[in-house]
Amino acid sequence: MTDAVRNNPAEQRYELTVEGHLAATYYRIANGIITFVHTEVPDALAGRGVGSKLVKGALDQVRADGLKVVAQCPFVKAYIGKHAEYADLLAP
Repeated sequence: MTDAVRNNPAEQRYELTVEGHLAATYYRIANGIITFVHTEVPDALAGRGVGSKLVKGALDQVRADGLKVVAQCPFVKAYIGKHAEYADLLAP
């Protein structure tokens, strides 16, 4: 995995391309809050940590942008639950 996580605002998703496959976590933004709604990792990349790298990169960018997070997506919610350093991003 050499490609960086990038924000694609036109598609409302953060993306990570690995070996020609696109993994993405989709969001909505309103009033300084980003709501992660769904994460997709192609079967060809399953079990290789691609989803975790994607979400970590997205959350790092969210922090830099000063947004708060609502984790409707179960994968993003579980990731934040396992990585306490991102808990402060959660919207009250």
